[in-house]
Amino acid sequence: MKFSELVRLLEDNKFRLVKEKGSIRYYGKPDCDKLVRVDFHGSKEVPTGTCRAILKAAGIRKG
Repeated sequence: MKFSELVRLLEDNKFRLVKEKGSIRYYGKPDCDKLVRVDFHGSKEVPTGTCRAILKAAGIRKG
């Protein structure tokens, strides 16, 4: 999965960009008080463990 696809998946699950500093983006959604951190690198592939950790932190199950 590419970083842009991961961001699209977060946005499809009602996450919105809250703040950005350099390549680090923080996503949040109204009913969740935690922010999900994504070190954005455009069209590069997300390492498998990183992808799992981001999806777990967001509470998203990918089947």
